[in-house]
Amino acid sequence: MITEINIEELKALDHPILVDVRSEGEFAEATIPGSVNLPLFNNAERVEVGTTYTQATPSLARELGLRIVSPKLPDLVKKIEELSKEGPLVLFCWRGGMRSKSLAAVVDLMGVSIYRLQGGYKAYRTQVLEFFENKFPVQVVVLRGNTGVGKTEFLKKLRLEGYPAIDLENLANNRGSVFGAMGLGSPPSQKKFEGLLYEELAALGNFPYIIVECESKRIGRVTLPTSFFTAMQEGIQILHYDSLENRIERLLKEYTAVPNALQEIGTALERLIKTLGHVKVQELRTLLNEGCLDVFTERLLVEYYDKLYAYPNEPSSDYAFYLNYEEPAKALKELECYLNEKVDQLAGESAILRLQDSAK
Repeated sequence: MITEINIEELKALDHPILVDVRSEGEFAEATIPGSVNLPLFNNAERVEVGTTYTQATPSLARELGLRIVSPKLPDLVKKIEELSKEGPLVLFCWRGGMRSKSLAAVVDLMGVSIYRLQGGYKAYRTQVLEFFENKFPVQVVVLRGNTGVGKTEFLKKLRLEGYPAIDLENLANNRGSVFGAMGLGSPPSQKKFEGLLYEELAALGNFPYIIVECESKRIGRVTLPTSFFTAMQEGIQILHYDSLENRIERLLKEYTAVPNALQEIGTALERLIKTLGHVKVQELRTLLNEGCLDVFTERLLVEYYDKLYAYPNEPSSDYAFYLNYEEPAKALKELECYLNEKVDQLAGESAILRLQDSAK
């Protein structure tokens, strides 16, 4: 049986298995996070059918599509039958059109119950855009601090403790620096990044706040939604600092774990010539080539990153709260106490904002 559902009804399903039947190129560009790709047409076939549709007739395009898909159907149905054992199946394509309809019909004939998403991926994308077009609904707690102080590490610990922490750099596949993409793989498209962020926020439930690391509006190749970035700027700013020795050790451990790290760092140094000049970059390159990684890292921090971000490396009253991360366990307890004290206040502020928005 085929059951048509809309994007809101999709949320009510218990652990649905989402099946994107678009081409591998469309899937790679963006999909509903967590989806499986079972394409009816591959990239070349999709172009061929589309060209026939526009340059010949829709009827000929459908005939061509049928010839292409027919040999694939047994394998596609078998894969869908296997997936159906894991949870309720939801098929979708770009706009809920012929691709998902045709495959759903065949699967239904084989006796597999299936859902089909009305509006397809486009309906999901519209939902994401509408969410970020509105004022961000909760308070944002922002960890600010110089490079290497352990903000990302701290976010992971907070998340494990059950706090609503989001690692934006992980979603963007970039550490937000000159060396940010090293060892992290291909960056997501803007659409994919926004979908991942939307799902992260949805998964956190009804917290009156979220915790993130301070980022510029652009992280690598993706851009933070304007409403989200504005909420970060207007949020609670917490200073996070650590000793220079700990920062050096942390960065060495992180970056030297990346395959071909020294080669990639050497290439990335070229991007610093405009800021540091040829002489300093050559000095850094010499330290790198001679294996003086601790001195290399210290100079890079002191002469470049600390001047670039200019956060205090000590307590400062310019922030709502500050944390010394030299003792991570102690810093975690201090922040937990601070956040627990703020929960009722933040919850009240969030409720007021929601009432104000609903009254408009």
